[in-house]
Amino acid sequence: MLWQVDPTSSTPLHAQVAACVRREMASGRLARGDRLPSAKEVAGVLDVNLHTVLRAYQALRDEGLIDLRRGRGAIVTATDPAGDARLRSLVAELVAEARLTGTTPTDLTRLIESEFQR
Repeated sequence: MLWQVDPTSSTPLHAQVAACVRREMASGRLARGDRLPSAKEVAGVLDVNLHTVLRAYQALRDEGLIDLRRGRGAIVTATDPAGDARLRSLVAELVAEARLTGTTPTDLTRLIESEFQR
């Protein structure tokens, strides 16, 4: 596991942990059926609070990328984890850039819709 977080970043730690998992999926290193490391293990390796990792895993569950079950751990469930993860990662980068430039959600939505109509 080569996940890393930057405690000095403006991106919340839980979002960074979730992004690490999405990158692993996008690269193909994680596929449907693969088990993620336990939240406790990830917290220890990254030196973050256990609840930070659990929050990241819950976000991934809410996105439909993993299944979280007590006793079973976290398992990749997305039918196309690489595609879903890559797209979500790109969207997260786009939103972060939009925030830096002061672009409103409405303006960003308009830009995306415009690109789809090309």
